[in-house]
Amino acid sequence: MAKSILADPIFHDETAARQWFETARWPNGPACPKCGSAKHYATKKAGVYRCGASTCRKDFTVMTGTVMERSHAKLTQWAAAFHLAASSKKGFSAHQLHRELGCQYNTAWFLHHRVMEAMRRGGLDVSPLGGDGGIVEVDETYIGRQEKPEPSPQRAGRPYISRRGKGPAGKRMVIALVERSGNVRSFHPAKADGETVNAIIRENVARETRLMSDESRFYESVGKDFASHETVKHSAKEYARGDVNTNSVEGFFSIFKRGMRGVYQHCKEKNLHRYLAEFDFRYNTRKINDMERTVVAVRGAEGKRLTYHQSH
Repeated sequence: MAKSILADPIFHDETAARQWFETARWPNGPACPKCGSAKHYATKKAGVYRCGASTCRKDFTVMTGTVMERSHAKLTQWAAAFHLAASSKKGFSAHQLHRELGCQYNTAWFLHHRVMEAMRRGGLDVSPLGGDGGIVEVDETYIGRQEKPEPSPQRAGRPYISRRGKGPAGKRMVIALVERSGNVRSFHPAKADGETVNAIIRENVARETRLMSDESRFYESVGKDFASHETVKHSAKEYARGDVNTNSVEGFFSIFKRGMRGVYQHCKEKNLHRYLAEFDFRYNTRKINDMERTVVAVRGAEGKRLTYHQSH
């Protein structure tokens, strides 16, 4: 019988967990998170290092300068949280982590949100999708109710009327850009209008790209900015015409919606971007195995902090 990954000592032994995190974060040996110096000294306390740079001399651990900093959770708990997030295709809930670890729910919730933050795409990832001959698919979907729905300009000054079941009105918009056989970038724009959607596309897609979408009016004008804009007409039951389709982005949305409805069930609108980052991360690392994906997530934790308490 195959040995369960959760039998690995890193999920049960603090020393093994610390050493694993150090190897994952510092493959070439510890480096000071404050100044970046690789020169360091071991202190009497295991896992605590002192920077060897004369202008720094700060003590640090593998948790310093990451989403784990100043956390009271055990490193074995952090290892389990990172692994579950990286290996669960449709996501994992704080309740699931609470049951797996046997810890307080508040601890599980704390770990869950900070691991999602580690998976968030960094600010340096600004290279456009697509390029010469490349294909980028774009689509939008709607999930959940807006917490503070705004009436359209035509209804300004008139009372808001909830129209449940009447299309996307009052729902949270998610737009995704998927590079064919490549990466995804998804967004929850503050306003679900053409101007906002077009700005997202222009900022994230190279002009030499073949842009593909459905017949939504959101993409009519922005499509002129690219090498070509090809559409499929879903209303006429057209889903592919040669290599023109939106199957990749629709596949991403399928995984995202199954996770949000079946695993998470609900999230506050202010946190939706973090859930999107988690699904983006797993999609963009789909060609590597679970443990390699876990290591990538750990490295993504560096330079990020969540110092406030927030609710689902």
